[in-house]
Amino acid sequence: MQHIHPGTGFFITDDSVDPLAGALPSQEQLESSYRSMILSASGWRKIFAQGGEEDPSPGICRADLFLVALAAEAFWRQMKCSRVIVGMDSRPTGPAIADVVCRVLIAHGVQVSHQFISAAPEIMASSFYRNDDHFFYISASHNPIGHNGFKFGSRGGVSDAQQATAVIATFRTLLADSAASAYVQKLSASLDTARYRKVLQSIGTSKEEALVSYERLVLDTATDSEDELVFGSLVAAIRHDVATHPIGIVAELNGSARGLSIDKPFLEGLGVKTRFLNDKPRQIVHGIVPEQENLELCRQELDKAHREDPSFVIGYVPDNDGDRGNIVYFDETSNSARILGAQELFALVARIELTLSHKEGVPQAIAVNGPTSLMIDTIAASLGAKVFRAEVGEANVVRLAQQLRGQGYAVRMLGEGSNGGNITHPSKVRDPLNTLVSLIKLLSSADRFARITKREGLPSIARALESLPARTITGGFSAEAVMRIKTTDHGKLKRAFEKQFLLSYLQRREELGSRFGIYGWRAQQTEGTNCKNGFGEAFRSPPMRGGLKIIFADRLGNDSDFIWMRGSGTEPVFRIMADASGNDRSRHDYLLAWQRSLVESADREAFSGQ
Repeated sequence: MQHIHPGTGFFITDDSVDPLAGALPSQEQLESSYRSMILSASGWRKIFAQGGEEDPSPGICRADLFLVALAAEAFWRQMKCSRVIVGMDSRPTGPAIADVVCRVLIAHGVQVSHQFISAAPEIMASSFYRNDDHFFYISASHNPIGHNGFKFGSRGGVSDAQQATAVIATFRTLLADSAASAYVQKLSASLDTARYRKVLQSIGTSKEEALVSYERLVLDTATDSEDELVFGSLVAAIRHDVATHPIGIVAELNGSARGLSIDKPFLEGLGVKTRFLNDKPRQIVHGIVPEQENLELCRQELDKAHREDPSFVIGYVPDNDGDRGNIVYFDETSNSARILGAQELFALVARIELTLSHKEGVPQAIAVNGPTSLMIDTIAASLGAKVFRAEVGEANVVRLAQQLRGQGYAVRMLGEGSNGGNITHPSKVRDPLNTLVSLIKLLSSADRFARITKREGLPSIARALESLPARTITGGFSAEAVMRIKTTDHGKLKRAFEKQFLLSYLQRREELGSRFGIYGWRAQQTEGTNCKNGFGEAFRSPPMRGGLKIIFADRLGNDSDFIWMRGSGTEPVFRIMADASGNDRSRHDYLLAWQRSLVESADREAFSGQ
């Protein structure tokens, strides 16, 4: 029996067709398919579309079907879960992958709730309120349309590094076992089709339940409370404030999973005016990562909307799974819409939430990743909060925040400033709705605006940004932030980098002091939730793939700038960045060019020794 999704008309699956039936792929075919796969705690990724990374077709090759089955089997063996929520972003290859995942899990007796296309925060909200439920989410996040992958977890957040590593190890063991393909094929053939059909016929009900859970979690997060009376009070207060200070939001969803989520009714329930475009899943009209040129359409639409109705002052664009959404805003000083940088957005939301959540006698902290700008340190210090850093990766930051709460800190805000999007407690995932609620709080009340920014007058994002510390920062997804290196051993690369840095710093020391007021430095290295101040291998552990940062100091010993480097866990690239004090673009460009030259020299040296 064929199943068609009623809301979109998309093909879900044919429950009478076993995708694993027939000839088994050879070990060579499996290994060839696996070689392009990237496995990390942040997610598993590869190109599944047969036509390459920009191919929007739904079919995947036979070897990849068995890779998916082995991944689902590894997940089940490690998690031993009795209930699993399955969902996907809007990529065309998602249904074929979900079909295999559901078959394997149901054949093991797992109770599966299938949500079909569901934003990442939505599926995680479903598991947040069900402590016995795990989720298996099919997504490649911001990667191009032909990519896909998985992330899994429970209780509203992705699995920690220990759990993720265990699943990866089991997957690799299965991959090396020549009998594993026959095993998952037999497992799929044993499926109770009637039971699977019931799961597929319940997709609509599962989705409705997910939307209810998601709205509840967004309100929990907005109020930092689970009290429905507090929810009602907040909504009433915001509606009253928005009626006094009207706010309009343009949502350019780029065909993402958010097109089937709560965005429109939730925002309009707060009294916010909305204009939605490209809000049907798979209505993808530009690159998926919501950065730079991919925000241009939203910027143009906000310009147009503001000229028709001046209350329209914000626009947002999510990635395909909808867990991050970057912002455009109307700048009254230039009389045009502008793109808001990811680091600036994170810093602004942090300022809003840290200010509004401050409680006397309770120590505040914020958990961020290594390349989050020093802007956050200045903001936190002004509000009496401490900054703690983890390695890049959402799971690392969430885990660090949990550890800090165990130490008595209140951690209202956390996240990865370099990657865009904030995580606001009790949520454990980035969510554009949480970001928008924070901005609505800022803009809908002159009193709140003054309290947050220390500026009187009409609230505006442009005026709020003027209150942030001035810094010039490399865009996390800009071309200048990405390098291709030959060295696969990152321990060797870092040893060579440190050697190159010491020599180069001695040569540049006078210039750094006279030109930029830089008179010292220290190294900081992040692995998982650990952040160590120190230079050299003694401050690293195998496989030495964490972040390495050189923090520069002014004449008084205060942190002024930094350069940073780390190999991506979800893409075959090496990332670098510079965070420079002030608005001097030449200062930033100097530091970034220096960083690039050091990495290039280190790569040549390390690669020649491999």
